[in-house]
Amino acid sequence: MNETILIVEDERKFASLIEDYLKQANFTPFCLYNGLEVSAWVRTHSVDLIILDLMLPGRDGMEVCRELRSFTGVPIIMLTARVEEIDRVLGLEMGADDYICKPCSPREVLARVKAVLRRTSPSPAQYKRGGLVLDELCNKAILHGHDLELTAVEFKLLSFLAANPGRISSRDQLMERIYPDQRIVNDRTIDSHIMKLRKKIAEVAPDEELVHSVYGLGYKFEEKSGRS
Repeated sequence: MNETILIVEDERKFASLIEDYLKQANFTPFCLYNGLEVSAWVRTHSVDLIILDLMLPGRDGMEVCRELRSFTGVPIIMLTARVEEIDRVLGLEMGADDYICKPCSPREVLARVKAVLRRTSPSPAQYKRGGLVLDELCNKAILHGHDLELTAVEFKLLSFLAANPGRISSRDQLMERIYPDQRIVNDRTIDSHIMKLRKKIAEVAPDEELVHSVYGLGYKFEEKSGRS
């Protein structure tokens, strides 16, 4: 399983309890306790689901959810002591995927996490690497909820590199993968495609680098914040 779950909850004892339950279920949880920290954290880390309390110091959960939805489609479960219907409706309209009212048990939170992940997980024709989802049937690459609008060649390049994270692929290997008919192309053609691919990624996630150049060797896929 090993999905990464961000818990945003200012009640530290309750957050710690949820964290323990998630660890026992083989998730990788992280905790934040202030609404002002959330967006920056999500922009620089890969996360599969966010448990977001509504009443937070610094910035409330509604504002945080609205801001998150401006740049990521990661599933969000709202967690709150408010029980009014209008609050639940507003949370869902802001883009939350589920809503849990306190008091609740960590077991219920865990069950909801599993249910939302099942509902939002990629289909068999898709595969996921952190915030990147690659759909082989549609030739689409979705990064943090945004379509990268790749060309067929760019999609093939990204798919191959993402399927082999950390592995360095030479230009020759990439050309064989992208042009199996052995057409004559300059090896700098790969550099051109990679440059365009990295530009499209940067337009969606300027602080996140996925395709890395390795001097004299080729390229590799690795999730890493910061441009090099």
